[in-house]
Amino acid sequence: MPAGERQPIRVINSRAPIRICDNGGWTDTWFAQHGRVLNIAVSPYVEVRLSVFGEDGYEKPITIHAQNFDDHYSIGQPNGNYGRHPLIEAAFDCIPVPEGQTVELSIYSAAPAGCSTGTSAALAVAVLGALDVLTSGHRDAYAIAAAAHRVETEFLHLECGIQDQIAAAFGGINLIDMYEYPHAKVGRLQLPRATERELEARLALVYVGLSHSSSQVHEMVIRHLENAGPNGPQLERLRAIACRSSEALCAADFAAFGRSMIENTEAQRDLHPALIGTAHQQVIDIAREFRALGWKVNGAGGDGGSITLLGGEDRGAQQQMLHAIEAANPSFCKVPICLSASGLRVWDSPPR
Repeated sequence: MPAGERQPIRVINSRAPIRICDNGGWTDTWFAQHGRVLNIAVSPYVEVRLSVFGEDGYEKPITIHAQNFDDHYSIGQPNGNYGRHPLIEAAFDCIPVPEGQTVELSIYSAAPAGCSTGTSAALAVAVLGALDVLTSGHRDAYAIAAAAHRVETEFLHLECGIQDQIAAAFGGINLIDMYEYPHAKVGRLQLPRATERELEARLALVYVGLSHSSSQVHEMVIRHLENAGPNGPQLERLRAIACRSSEALCAADFAAFGRSMIENTEAQRDLHPALIGTAHQQVIDIAREFRALGWKVNGAGGDGGSITLLGGEDRGAQQQMLHAIEAANPSFCKVPICLSASGLRVWDSPPR
């Protein structure tokens, strides 16, 4: 019987937000050893539906439906052998499905692929959150974030900081204090509702599309920062920007927050000019023309990805700016976002 015609004994749902405006990024890494990052959790979410079935003789007990890729396939327990979607498959090595059960995992996100907004971390957090409820259900947000980080670094051997997983697991606007890699304290910014609403109205996310891989540039930056040591001036500058960003938001000083975004982007450029791509610069030039308060190239930077913009009080000017950006290049598009006060959410569908 096809998987879609089976009746599940349980359906577990989960979702996790992405993040933008990661001021202080690069300091949440193994080579920085300690750091501070201010980031903002937003929708669109990564959404997961885990349908659970009893043991029914299937040789491959895990079925994965990656909706964004229109990909539907079944696997056995991976045991380190990963195929079409390694991040998803590695999550099943981190939290295996209990014996005697088979599952079908469906995943979807409205965030564009390669958006540089921590979508892979949100995916890992959402999948692990559902699997945790299926098994022990005892992991808190810190433990889920740590497990998602291990999936990328230990199971897949990827370079990865810790801030994306924390944003996905905790939600909200946080100043993350990584006191000793990979351990961190999460400081939630308790902003007045009016400040949050004004911030949400002023923020915009622009996806600039993807081009060739920038991994070689990132490897060069990592080697440089590693050689400079954890207290090198470039990492210290980024840590300080994260703290100023937090202070600006707590004071509802949007002009100061915008300046911190710009300073962080220039700090990224100082790490390596290629971290601010030509597409990013084109958006920045238009944003400057419309007197935006701030711009931040999301993630580590490089070719493609996205940029966060902070507008002023004039909503009409902000809309004109976004129209001008989308008209400048057919690859540019605004991604609708909303602040996400909650992080990972997991719930069971009601029985039929």
